[in-house]
Amino acid sequence: MAVARYDARLIGRSLDWLVRSRETTNYTYDLEPLNLDQLGWFVSAVTGASIADVRSWLQELQDDQHLSDQLTHRLAANPRRRICASEPHWARRLGWYALVRATRPDHVVETGTHLGLGSCVIAAALLRNGGGRLTTIDVDADAGYLIGQPWSSVIDRRIEASVAALATMSAVDMFLHDSLHTYEYEMRELAAVAPNLRAGAIVLSDNAHDSRALSDWAEHTGRRYLFFKEHPRDHWWPGDGIGAAWHVRTAEPNRR
Repeated sequence: MAVARYDARLIGRSLDWLVRSRETTNYTYDLEPLNLDQLGWFVSAVTGASIADVRSWLQELQDDQHLSDQLTHRLAANPRRRICASEPHWARRLGWYALVRATRPDHVVETGTHLGLGSCVIAAALLRNGGGRLTTIDVDADAGYLIGQPWSSVIDRRIEASVAALATMSAVDMFLHDSLHTYEYEMRELAAVAPNLRAGAIVLSDNAHDSRALSDWAEHTGRRYLFFKEHPRDHWWPGDGIGAAWHVRTAEPNRR
C-alpha cells in the first residue's frame, strides 16, 4: 500500500507537470518548507553565519518582487519561452544567494550560464552586499537571456570554453561549477580554477548529487565538504543539490 500511494503521488505530479509545464531541461521548482530550513542550516555550516541571519537572507530573496517581476517579464519575451518556465522558482539558488550574502565575495565565477536565472540571483546578492562582481562563462552565445539591468551592472559575460577561461581568472572568492556535468570535465574545471582561488574561497558544484568530483577534489586538497539535497515541492523531479568545499581556518592557540 505504501508503494502504491507513493507511486500514485508521483504519477499525479508527473501528469500535472505534463499539462502545466513547458520546461524540457534545467527544471525549476520551489522547495518543501522543511527542506528550505535544512538549506539554511547548510549555509550556516559552510559559512559560519548565524542561522537567524541565513534565514533572513533566504527570505530576502523570496521577498524580492522586483527581481521576480522582471524575470517573469523577460521569460515571457524569451524566444525559448515555449520550453522554459513562465516565472522564476529559486530552489537551491536561494542557497547561492545566502552564501554570497554571508561571505561578501569580491569575485564570483560561474560556469554554465544557461538562461541566466542563477546569474541574476547571484548578482542580486552582490548588489545587496554593495560590492563584488560575477563572471559567468558559457560556450553558447545566446546564453544569459534573462540578464538585464540592474543585475547586468555587476556581471561580466564570457562566451568561451570554461576550462580555458578559468585559467585566466584572478582572485576568485567563490566558484560555482554548473557546466558540462561529467566527472572528468568538472575535475578539469577545478584544476583550472584552483591556482586562482583566494585562501578563503568557497567552491560549489551544482551536480554534486550525481558526481563525486567535488568531494574527491576537496579530500585531495585538504578541504571540508558538505552536500545539500533538494526536495522539490509538488514536482516529479527528485531534485538536485549543492556541494560545497572550503578550507576551515585553524583556531588561534589559547594564550591565557
